[in-house]
Amino acid sequence: MGISRDSMHKRRHTGAKRVSIRKKRKFEMGRPPAMTKLGPKRIHQVRGRGGNLKYRAMRLETGNFSWGSEVCTRKVRVIDVVYNASNNELLRTKTLVKNCIVQVDATPFRQWYEAHYGIKFTGAVAKKKDEKEEEEVKKSKHVLAVRAARQKNRTLDP
Repeated sequence: MGISRDSMHKRRHTGAKRVSIRKKRKFEMGRPPAMTKLGPKRIHQVRGRGGNLKYRAMRLETGNFSWGSEVCTRKVRVIDVVYNASNNELLRTKTLVKNCIVQVDATPFRQWYEAHYGIKFTGAVAKKKDEKEEEEVKKSKHVLAVRAARQKNRTLDP
């Protein structure tokens, strides 16, 4: 039968059935969903109309994510699919779709935050760095002034 994007199978706004005036056409064609899974990157090329290529992600492990309150965007590794409002089956199979909630690796965001505000996070990661006893790099007065100004409005979301 095939997937079709036509509107001939729908009823008119009055409720009457539409009469089919022709067979299905190639330009009305649709394709099955990609159902992108979590895993090593695998991308298929799909030929589109006019010989153009579309790139369909079969598996992905990284993505471009934004930290909204800090206005910071980084390419990070996706660890897990945590929640999917539309279907629990998509959650069980770790399928990446629009509006699914994912858990990402926070390392790039943490590195940016530490460099931007000049603050080290407390915890296991910070203790390991203290054991190495890295020497403090001298910073100019301008850099110190900029970081002090950033400290005034700094709030960290829980």
